[in-house]
Amino acid sequence: MKKTYLFRASIAAMLLTIAGAASGQTTEPVNITSSAVPFLRIPADARASGMGNMGLATSPDANSGLWNLSKTPFADSTGSLAVNYSPWLRDVTKDVYLLHAGGYYKLGEQQAISANIRYFSLGNLPLTDYNGQLIKTSYPREMSFDIGYARKLTDRFGIGVAFRYIHSSLVRGNLNEVRYKPATAVAGDISMYYSGLNEDGQGLTAGLALSNLGSRIAYRGDSDQKEFLPANFGLGLAYTFVMQEDHRLMLGAEGNKLMVPEMNDVKEYYETGAMAAWFQSFGHNTWRASGGVEYSYRNAFSARLGYVSGNRQEGRIQEMTAGIGGRYRMVGMNLSYMVPTGSGGSRNPLSNTLRIGLTVDLAAQQ
Repeated sequence: MKKTYLFRASIAAMLLTIAGAASGQTTEPVNITSSAVPFLRIPADARASGMGNMGLATSPDANSGLWNLSKTPFADSTGSLAVNYSPWLRDVTKDVYLLHAGGYYKLGEQQAISANIRYFSLGNLPLTDYNGQLIKTSYPREMSFDIGYARKLTDRFGIGVAFRYIHSSLVRGNLNEVRYKPATAVAGDISMYYSGLNEDGQGLTAGLALSNLGSRIAYRGDSDQKEFLPANFGLGLAYTFVMQEDHRLMLGAEGNKLMVPEMNDVKEYYETGAMAAWFQSFGHNTWRASGGVEYSYRNAFSARLGYVSGNRQEGRIQEMTAGIGGRYRMVGMNLSYMVPTGSGGSRNPLSNTLRIGLTVDLAAQQ
């Protein structure tokens, strides 16, 4: 069990760093709450990541299924497709990246369907024994695929559900006398959206989402040590101002809670069920708060700024983001950039992270 736990801890620490759960060294003790497949927590959307990873209550687009599926019936376009690419941890490594493709299609004015696929490549990972000697080189790869359905319940309120398949291949074969295999799991999302926009597009919007609710995941077929999925509770608000018809300014704030228990006791941690863990997690502080602003001109140009703040359990993450977007007819492009923060040992390992996204809209709803 000790060998298994040590492997699990080393993999989790590596993945948490890649997912941005730690922001460098600190002189204070840190108790990071970890989960399996943390790539599901990495923002793939180039637009939202420019606003401090804020996407629950923002206006609907092709990437809504990554944040709040229930926004899609409120979209102006009949349908939209998106592709996003992000080189990851470029200050640390050169071979890690996240790729996303997805979109939605409206079935009339009241409902919509969606699909999304995410692929995360962690490059090449050297695996060593307790003495630091190389055992083998692994090529970790992870992916998820989900389909969803959303519907307006009223002219102001919508709800959405999504089902997700997850595949995680971190290492195969024997390692420290333990045999590992690719792991799979299923999960679901439940989301709600409120639109208080008037005819001009000005007003308040709100979003709520419960994400990655599902089974636990195991990397050993004969093991009872199953890891938790990164279940998350998120709540967001945004207000859009319309100025002289051509100018829009959206201000928003969002809070996200990782619903995973702390590992204070290894035996108790692995004996805890997934549903029990969701409720237990609210007993410790693993919230992230973010805020963002988006200025747009005639839906042809957008400029964005954002800020993300975590807490001690999350490694005291602090991020500043910026982004721009442009649109010509049915085609749009978004870029986001994480502003370098910290210096030396406290430098954020995600500094200089760049995301690029392309969207293609179908004919506008008549």
